[in-house]
Amino acid sequence: MRELILGIDEAGKGPVMGPMVIAGCLIEKEDESFLRKLGVKDSKMVTQKRREFLEKEIKKIAKAFELIVCEAEEIDKKSSDGTKLTELEAEKIAQIITKLTPEEEKLKVIIDCPSFGIGNWKNVLRIKLKNLGNIELVVEHKADKNHLSVGAASILAKCERERKMTELKEKYGDEIGSGYCMDPLTKRFVEKFAIKFKDDGLFRKSWSTWKIAYTKLKQIELEF
Repeated sequence: MRELILGIDEAGKGPVMGPMVIAGCLIEKEDESFLRKLGVKDSKMVTQKRREFLEKEIKKIAKAFELIVCEAEEIDKKSSDGTKLTELEAEKIAQIITKLTPEEEKLKVIIDCPSFGIGNWKNVLRIKLKNLGNIELVVEHKADKNHLSVGAASILAKCERERKMTELKEKYGDEIGSGYCMDPLTKRFVEKFAIKFKDDGLFRKSWSTWKIAYTKLKQIELEF
């Protein structure tokens, strides 16, 4: 009987701009050797060019994969409803597990934990999963570094987010940067355009970076 592993990871949890992408990559245990030979690892440890090559190879090897894109507007809406980002991740991860779980075969699911508290977050995920009968859940920090299936998922998620950011750059220009708050380009863009593009679905308006920039620009408007 084949041994199935589903690795799950996200990209873009922290940025003030652009989506968060969650990916699930379903492989057979025996396929790990192919992933290892390819040099699959945590997406943050691989160049963009190499990631794009690995993405194609991973999709060939995987028995199945699933990507869920959470746009800034959805993240903000959940935040306004009192839903924490880690709970939103649990909801989306449960959807991926449900979709990729085979009906009669056992499945080992390995997740890079998005929360500091592994036990509490794992319980939230269990509640959202309707059927745990044939599933073994493994939730760890740094799973993308320690498990090939999760490393593969991290590459799929990162590549998809990069494509989404490329689309945004085509619309708003390269000056949007990476979308991460610590990026000077991104920071300047938010500080300049927090009001102008506030209804475009570009910014995560529940983020303090945007709120501070928006408030400062509003104050300047009032002064003039």
